[in-house]
Amino acid sequence: MALNEQSTDQALLDAEHELWRTSFSYIKSMAVKSALDLGLADAIDHHGGAATLPQIVDKVKVHPSKVSCLRRLMRVLTVSGIFSIQQRQNVVPPAIANGNGAATSNGNGPATTNGNGAATTNGTDSAAEPLYALTPVSRLLVGSRNLVSIMSMILDPAFITPFLGIGAWFEHALPDPCIFRQQHGVALWKMANKNPAFDALINDGMVSDSSFIMEIAIRECGEVFQGITSLMDVAGGLGAASQVISKAFPGMECTVMDLGHVVAKAPTCTAVKYVVGDMFESIPPADAVFIKWVLHDWGHKDCVKILKNCKKSIPSRENGGKVIIMDIVVGAGPSGVKHKELQVLFDLYMTIVDGIERDEQEWEKIFQEAGFSGYQILPVLGFRSIIEVYP
Repeated sequence: MALNEQSTDQALLDAEHELWRTSFSYIKSMAVKSALDLGLADAIDHHGGAATLPQIVDKVKVHPSKVSCLRRLMRVLTVSGIFSIQQRQNVVPPAIANGNGAATSNGNGPATTNGNGAATTNGTDSAAEPLYALTPVSRLLVGSRNLVSIMSMILDPAFITPFLGIGAWFEHALPDPCIFRQQHGVALWKMANKNPAFDALINDGMVSDSSFIMEIAIRECGEVFQGITSLMDVAGGLGAASQVISKAFPGMECTVMDLGHVVAKAPTCTAVKYVVGDMFESIPPADAVFIKWVLHDWGHKDCVKILKNCKKSIPSRENGGKVIIMDIVVGAGPSGVKHKELQVLFDLYMTIVDGIERDEQEWEKIFQEAGFSGYQILPVLGFRSIIEVYP
């Protein structure tokens, strides 16, 4: 075979490999969902951060006939970097004499001797079992500020099944129902208003994300909140973000504004205040307005309307007034391919509510139409950014 034909064949095989790998990405997502459903990270964490398969099985609900299948799941999760496999030392446990004077093991049995003095095994050879360990990724699934709830929300069937019809959605003219409504017959926010379990799924997801990212935001760019005496957290849900801000800046009066059915579920006995309101109508006055992961849910005109209301509620730039936005700025932040890929995946994902992730030019156009004089992008939160917008 000619060299150029070999090169062409290899290019075809590489392309085939990438096509299969991309098409099978949903298997990886479902493996993560299975890990969440089974509590695999918690089971490993229970054993100090590393555990064998039998130890994991002892802590999760897996039918005995499916243990071999669990091993296959763990293999996917280790190849994907969710877990890792640690090297183990092959240590033989101390021998115990039996009634015949022959050596035997403690029941986990890496090595024993029979009555003729020959080496035998007794039970499972635990030293041969892989030791599955938590990685930086799976450590985000354990502990008090884990991301289990937000990942469970993203991987819930209610959020996944709409994307099975995205091809058909592209065939219809705008404006048409978002892919969530196309699938479920009702808009996401209306379903949340009518279905308490679905509402809790969303609220719990937002709380877990806010509790995680806001502590990093305070460490990385806490100066954004310095000098603010009153902060209005618009559409802030149950107030997890404001709780972190209030704790970091105890002299700041933090208030969360959201719809009535959300505020009704807000925690009590906290330093954060809650008020019922609609950001499309008006926003209570404050030194600054905070909007986390809200504007990407809405189109251009709606964002302009929301930000015009924000501008009315804050003082002038000279007197410290500003809007603090936490959202994605496509193209901002690290330049790696994986980083950009996640940003554009999020952009397509937002079709679930007819939302959009914006690049800097798109954000700037909104800010100008809403009457703001300037802005500053701080790409310090991985795939997300902090944007300070000045009246």
